[in-house]
Amino acid sequence: MPDEPYTPTHSPARAIPRPAAGPARAEASGTGTALTPPPPTAEAAPSPSPPAANGSGATEPGTTGPGTTEQGATEQGPTGPGTNGQGDAPGRVWLTRLLVVGLVLAALNLRPAITSLGALLEEVRTGLHMSGGVAGLLTSVPPLCFAVFGIAAPRLARRFGPAAVVCAGMAAIAVGVAVRPFAGGTPGFLAASALALMGIALSNVLMPVIVKRYFPDRVGTMTGLYSMALALGTSLAAAVTVPVTAALGGAWQTGLAVWSVLAVLAVLPWIPVVRDHRTVARPATPAPAPHTAPTTPPAPATPPEARTAPPTHATGAPTAPEAPGKTGTPAPATTPASEGPRTPAPAPASAPPTPAPATAGPRITRSRTAWALACFFGLQATGAYITMGWLPQIFRDAGVPASTAGVLLAVTMVMGVPLAFVIPRVAGRMRQQGPIVVVLGLSGLAGYAGLLTAPAAGAWLWAVLLGVSNCAFPLALTMIGMRARTGAGVVRLSAFAQCAGYLLSVPGPILVGALYQHSGGWTAPLALMAGLMVPQMAAGVLAGRDRTVEDGR
Repeated sequence: MPDEPYTPTHSPARAIPRPAAGPARAEASGTGTALTPPPPTAEAAPSPSPPAANGSGATEPGTTGPGTTEQGATEQGPTGPGTNGQGDAPGRVWLTRLLVVGLVLAALNLRPAITSLGALLEEVRTGLHMSGGVAGLLTSVPPLCFAVFGIAAPRLARRFGPAAVVCAGMAAIAVGVAVRPFAGGTPGFLAASALALMGIALSNVLMPVIVKRYFPDRVGTMTGLYSMALALGTSLAAAVTVPVTAALGGAWQTGLAVWSVLAVLAVLPWIPVVRDHRTVARPATPAPAPHTAPTTPPAPATPPEARTAPPTHATGAPTAPEAPGKTGTPAPATTPASEGPRTPAPAPASAPPTPAPATAGPRITRSRTAWALACFFGLQATGAYITMGWLPQIFRDAGVPASTAGVLLAVTMVMGVPLAFVIPRVAGRMRQQGPIVVVLGLSGLAGYAGLLTAPAAGAWLWAVLLGVSNCAFPLALTMIGMRARTGAGVVRLSAFAQCAGYLLSVPGPILVGALYQHSGGWTAPLALMAGLMVPQMAAGVLAGRDRTVEDGR
């Protein structure tokens, strides 16, 4: 029988990589290219329908193999729910749309617990007998909770899945917002507020993760969408809390508790998403060995004289008949048919690749870009929570009626509705986001200067300028997604930047409350707020450079 060289079914030069994350794809791609399986032999019969492989060695959808579900979807990957690795399955488009609805409703609930309190802060202070310092502590609880509870978000997401954690976070917001006005006393109010803020903190960290995972090709659009919804919920709570409180009898407790209804609505769309995730993940176990893709790495090309040389067999070992198409290659010793197909010794190429050290946790803390982004996030959060907590009081002390002061805060927040949708899309097309950072910072400086000189006369203009400045938040979220190349990098960077940033923002509202109480006016607090805009712009320019944390810079 003449020797006949065997050839791979796919050429490595034509291999088309498929972007998917997770160990399942790493194990499949370790085989390099798929070889044409030999015809059946007496010792080992192939499976009736061997899985097809693409150029990277990963099994195609519709087949089973290591790391795939019975529908061919990888256990974890960047595609949306109900997908097969190449887009939405025909019958599952509704689930992706439901996920979009869930993102929007979740974003609507990320700020009403804070801005509704700001609109009624004077009534809450009077009802709970709070001093100015305690009220400042109350306005610092949000960033403190975001920093403390946000650290746990990546671990919880790995354990339960990001969708399940966000669903639980919405439930925590509903319970906390409903209970805190009736908890009785300042400690109970703070404890219930912390429960609601815990849910907000977890969702804050995981929103960029969900967008990167389920909408990898629409990061800017989806970030803009939920940032717009976040700004809309923020402004809505600031604008209508006082009128709704008056319509419901004038009790501030009812005016704060009514926002729990919106959180209950946000829980509903996440329930089927969580159930679908568990349904898809349940059968994700490797198939039996006879039905899996070949795991033997391809033999290196050998010269003709090596292929025609007679094979050497181990002493006393039985020999297997030569398979057609590979007659010149050494044949391995066979095993009895009852033991199943022989599994060759694993080669280094078939071992799962070690994760790149660039995505390791310690590398994030050594990245200058990560620290710059954390500082930028923390400084913009400082200005945002001072604004949400104290801006209505600033206008009321200047002689503006309480209802108008709430509307002015709503104007500040509503500026983020259009800009939060536009800025991420524009920033995503720019290699460096420093110019946007500077424009937003200058708007904040102008707004604080106006509050110092003519708080009542130019109130509407100052509210608009501060609203433009607060759009540094969606810009920071966009940069989190752009400063990391992988999903794992986004998770770590989001957790680090938000937790460190919120810790940095904790002293700001407390210091403003203390300065307001001791000075009896707003000159010193506003000067402090304006001065913080300078380092915010500097940190934002550094964070906006075109580099990623995986580069170690």
